[in-house]
Amino acid sequence: MSDVDPYRDQAPPELAGVRSGENLDWKRIEAYLRENLPADLATLGDFEVLQFPHGAANLTYLIRIGDRELVLRRPPFGTIAPGAHDMKREYKVLSRLWRVFDRAPRAYLFCDDPEIAGADFLVMARKQGEVIRGVIPETMRDHKEVGRRIGFALVDAMADFHRVAPESCDLGDLGRPDGFVKRQVKGWKKRWDLVAATEHDEAMCAVHRRLEASIPAAQRVSLVHNDLKLDNCMFDPSDPDRVIAIFDWDMTTLGDPLIDLGTLLNYWPEVGDPEGARVGHDGMSRMGLPKRAELIARYGERAGLDVSQAHWYEAFAYWKTAVVAQQLYFRWAQGDSTDERMATMGDGIGALIAFASRLLEELNA
Repeated sequence: MSDVDPYRDQAPPELAGVRSGENLDWKRIEAYLRENLPADLATLGDFEVLQFPHGAANLTYLIRIGDRELVLRRPPFGTIAPGAHDMKREYKVLSRLWRVFDRAPRAYLFCDDPEIAGADFLVMARKQGEVIRGVIPETMRDHKEVGRRIGFALVDAMADFHRVAPESCDLGDLGRPDGFVKRQVKGWKKRWDLVAATEHDEAMCAVHRRLEASIPAAQRVSLVHNDLKLDNCMFDPSDPDRVIAIFDWDMTTLGDPLIDLGTLLNYWPEVGDPEGARVGHDGMSRMGLPKRAELIARYGERAGLDVSQAHWYEAFAYWKTAVVAQQLYFRWAQGDSTDERMATMGDGIGALIAFASRLLEELNA
């Protein structure tokens, strides 16, 4: 069991200095932003940069220009898998979605000139609230049943997002919903093949074959976030029933909304789970969060969807997370990342594969 006490330990700081090896050409970026940000955003005053240090993929920075705070996001350094870390896609989503879904931060600017920041980047509004990882922030500890409330708030926000009509915010052309899940299974297998760990390859391929042979029929076409989990949400510290913002939209597309439910379940531990069963933050299983079965039921009711095949989507999420973990480890091993957290990212791959396989067996029992 984790030693983290989610109601006594201190939450990790949300901001830090820029990590070694992850600085950009800030003078060039400053000049570009002052010249190109929309006229209604004040760009006078001192320029300051900090980093949001907790993400494992895209590089995310806080930009202060005088009293204005903005967020800059760009892909990680090194080789990027095809279709991954798509800042242009994230900009397209966030420059439109905020109009009809207030939990999407507004994006102000996209730049595809590599001379500015070394890669595509976007700039968006900064939201104010609490991001919860393995510890309940002190600002929220006095609320009754805070763990259950933030859990249900997250599921409600996800269901509300899935009810947004893509055409209502000019995102009806964001993806090809027909065959979406089949392409997901195929695409993540291709990503695995690019970075495959020999010791896990046979088991990964076996799960892939079983997933491919049992894909559920989609009930609805909706916007799909593709990485919706607790620490990609921001909560109102005065009201744990409210999600203020959802982050990390670079994989958003059109498809089967139950993909997002599977992702959430994959990151949702419970007391009594076997060691290595979930990839959520230490402390989450002791927060008093709703049970996974409660999340599934709540989501089905609010989204108006049949959730009887939820465990297929959960198994896919396990398998996909194993691919992501290997990608992150591979980048570190190749010297493309200086983030030492990535050195151990491959340690849990075997457990992820095993639990994906177990869920598929239970579905077919």
